[in-house]
Amino acid sequence: MDELVVAGRSFSSRLFLGTGKFPSVASLRDTITATGTEMVTVALRRVDPTADEDILDAIDDDRVLLLTNTSGADDAEEAVRLARLARAAGMPTWIKLEITPEPRYLLPDPVETLKAAEILCADGFTVLPYCNADPVLCKRLEEAGCATVMPLGSWIGSNQGLRTKGALEIIVEQALVPVVVDAGIGAPSQAAEAMELGADAVLVNTAIGTAGDPVAMGRAFKLAVDAGRAGYLAGLPAAAGGASASSPLTGFLSTS
Repeated sequence: MDELVVAGRSFSSRLFLGTGKFPSVASLRDTITATGTEMVTVALRRVDPTADEDILDAIDDDRVLLLTNTSGADDAEEAVRLARLARAAGMPTWIKLEITPEPRYLLPDPVETLKAAEILCADGFTVLPYCNADPVLCKRLEEAGCATVMPLGSWIGSNQGLRTKGALEIIVEQALVPVVVDAGIGAPSQAAEAMELGADAVLVNTAIGTAGDPVAMGRAFKLAVDAGRAGYLAGLPAAAGGASASSPLTGFLSTS
């Protein structure tokens, strides 16, 4: 079986799911089931332990790994504090490290992200950092001990697809840890494209959570991720500059 292995843990699904923007907890629960995802991200700031029904109620801890997200952190100090609060609350020590002080495009801060990654890895966390599609930065995060690198396809929630495709190809080529394309994937075809590049997984939220039918869209993304991975493993042919006939131009009607 073609399983994804992150920090020694195996995953059958290569589709990770964000939990924001869903119309209801029930919708999120049904989408998790429909996608078959085995990892979901939850921003610690959005967990309300006093609510009658919370995001955490949609997650089956026996099947799905909860990846606490430091979303909203402006610097390394705040991200580390959020990660440690999650651990103190009994949540898994797997952390999606996200530091986005720039408000318009929510671009990750490379300096603060690397600083926080070094601290958290040394402190025993399994760190999956959201970062710019920068091959040098991704290599530095890998060397710091991160379990994956998670470069953006385009801006968070923009649905613009793989605007960083050229850089992603370099990151995939150089990485010794799984590469998860995170942010900007707005259609199943874009998820398939990321997988065809050789990405190990994709993380999708907005395109599924805000769809007219999130459950159906989740199923579509599952199929796209599976198809893209299968295409990559099969060995996609290189693009050609000119035409090449799929049938021979001579001999195929010969009666001799």
